[in-house]
This record gives sequence, structure tokens and C-alpha cells, in this order.
Amino acid sequence: MTDPIVTSGLTKRFGRQVAVDAIDLVVPAGSTYGFLGPNGSGKTTTIRMLLDLIRPSAGSHEMFGLPMPASTRAVLPRVGALVEGPAFHPYLSGRANLNRLDAADRAADPRTSGRRVDSALDRVGLLSAAGKNFRAYSLGMRQRLALAAALLMPRDLLVLDEPTNGLDPQGTREVRHLIAGLAAEGVTVLVSSHLLSEVQQLCTHVGVMNNGRLIAQGLTGDLGSAAVRTVRVETDRPAEAAAVLDRLGLRRVRTDAAAVRAELDGPEPDSTAVPVREIVPALVAADVPVLGFAVDAPSLEDVYVELTGEGFDVSG
Repeated sequence: MTDPIVTSGLTKRFGRQVAVDAIDLVVPAGSTYGFLGPNGSGKTTTIRMLLDLIRPSAGSHEMFGLPMPASTRAVLPRVGALVEGPAFHPYLSGRANLNRLDAADRAADPRTSGRRVDSALDRVGLLSAAGKNFRAYSLGMRQRLALAAALLMPRDLLVLDEPTNGLDPQGTREVRHLIAGLAAEGVTVLVSSHLLSEVQQLCTHVGVMNNGRLIAQGLTGDLGSAAVRTVRVETDRPAEAAAVLDRLGLRRVRTDAAAVRAELDGPEPDSTAVPVREIVPALVAADVPVLGFAVDAPSLEDVYVELTGEGFDVSG
């Protein structure tokens, strides 16, 4: 299948400021792609270029193998999007707002409009509040209505910019479940987020933005290879355990009163990590009691810090 999004050197400048700096983004077909980075890193600007809301200063991009923006009219009916929060008529109900959007879609069959609108409202948990005016909606309800608007028609690609913004924990879980369900149906989903936990729970692939640059992308699990795994040995003889780990070639061996920690491996190409299965037998052979043993794999937060030297919001 053709990758829904491929960019080459995509760049956007605002005067002297480079908001997006020559990124080569690839969103594979059928993936849930986490577009990760702190606020201001260039995520929304990139999305606006992808959807032809603004034009790039340099570079190019394709969607479903077709050049953009030349193919906008053919491509965008296949794309549902939520960008920079919802914008609806405040004095119309949620259902009436969706009816207007559906009527404006030339690909939509007006005979089935009511069924589509109710189905979209039901999927985001707003069917019971469909008759309320938009101005009476909470921030979370407004966000859900925007998601419903993106789901009015079947889509091959969903582009969601901070989809859980403003939602309470229950609403956040429901949106994550909805996205997972769409992905299971074969829809490709690009989720822009500044929440590491959101990306780690949802996404098969991830791209990391920092200061307008795409500094890493790939499978979410594979990205962990950019950070260092650590070994933790709980023992009442930490000094002797440290000597064994040092002899095995582990790095940065550190001890405290009840445990020893050391780096198992690293991102260097010539790294020669000792096999994990050899560590405990070596400790036992040296008559070091092992009261606990664990290998701490790097989290997505660890990977981000390793790549950028800084952190950001990890909650959610």
C-alpha cells in the first residue's frame, strides 16, 4: 500500500524564523503515527502544510502517492482532520453543526446525512447531548464534537492535532479507545501530541520533533535502541557485586547500601553488551547473593531526553 504521507525537505519559514526545518516524514499505511514534541516544536505547522492550509517555503510532500498541493481536491476527501481545536457556530446545536458540515461535503449523500451524523455523535459519546447548543458544551465536549466532524465520512487517514486536549481522564481513555478501534479497521492515524504517555500507549510508529526538526522516527519499540538499558542487582554485598559487573564489562557501575546499577549497553555501533543471561550466573559463581535482578528498558521519555538533552510533559 502507498504510504499516506511522505515529505521531502519540507520547510516553513515565517520571516527569519524557521518553524519547520527540512523534515523527511514518512507515515506508513495502516500505522498509528505519534507526532511527538513539545508545544512550539513545529508539529501543527507541519500538519497545516500537509493539509494545504498553508504553503511550504521549500520542499515537497505527497499524500497517497499524489503530489500536493496539486492533488488537493482528490486527496482531502480521504482525510479527516482535527487541527488547532474545534471551531463551530456557537448558537447551533452539536447535531446542527455537524449537519451543516455534512451538507457542505460534495462527496456525502444527503439521503443518509442523519444516519452519518448520529453515528459520528455516538462514536464520541455525544449522542445524548446532540441537541445542546455548542456554546453550552464544555471544552472536552467541544473536542469530542470536532472528532465527530472528522468521522462523518469514512476516511483512509485521520490527522489529529492534540485530540485529547481538554478532556478529563475518562474522556481521554475513550478517545484513545476510539483511535485504537479506527486503527484496527485499517485507518491510518497521525496523532500529534506533547504527551509521551499518550504516544507510548497508542502508537505503532513515532516521529520526534524538536525546534522544528524531525530528529528521529521509526517503530515506537525500535526507537528505544537509541537509549541505554540499565541493570539493577539487589544484594547485601554491593561492593562484591559491583566488582563482578565491572569484570563483565558493564559501564558506569554504581552502588548504594542495597543495590548495584550499571549500564548494560548503549547506542554506539561497536557496543559489545554482555548477554543478560550471563550476569546472574556470574554473580552466583562469585558467591554474591542476588536478592533481586531487573533490566530497566528505556521509556519513551528516556529516548527523548537522550535525543534532545531535555524533557517535557510526560503526564496524561
